[in-house]
Amino acid sequence: MKDLREESWQRLLHIEKAIAAIEQYVAGKNISSFCKIAMLHDAVPFQFVIIGETIVNVTNELLSKYDYPWYKVKSFRNKIAHEYFNIKLPAVWQIIESDLAELSQVIKQMRKNEY
Repeated sequence: MKDLREESWQRLLHIEKAIAAIEQYVAGKNISSFCKIAMLHDAVPFQFVIIGETIVNVTNELLSKYDYPWYKVKSFRNKIAHEYFNIKLPAVWQIIESDLAELSQVIKQMRKNEY
C-alpha cells in the first residue's frame, strides 16, 4: 500500500526541483531573450508540465490546507501538454515573473509545516 504522506513529500521535492530548473534556465534573461532562445521554449514549458503533473499526485487534503490556486497549476500543465503550439511565450514569461516565486514559497512552506 502506498504511503500517501511520503509520496506527497517526494512530489513536493520534485516541484521544488522543477522550479529551481526554471529559475536556473532564465537567470539573466529578459522577455526578449527568452522569446528568442529556442532551447528555453522546450526546457521551461517541460518543467511547468512536471510541476502540473506532480501537483496532481499531492493529496487534496494537503493542498486544501494552503490558499493557493492549484487549479491554475494544473490548467497550465494541460494547456502546455495539449496545445503546445498555441503557447504564447510572453505569457509564459509573465507566469515566471509573477507566479513562480509565490508557488515556490508555498511549496517550501508546505514542506516546512507538514514534514
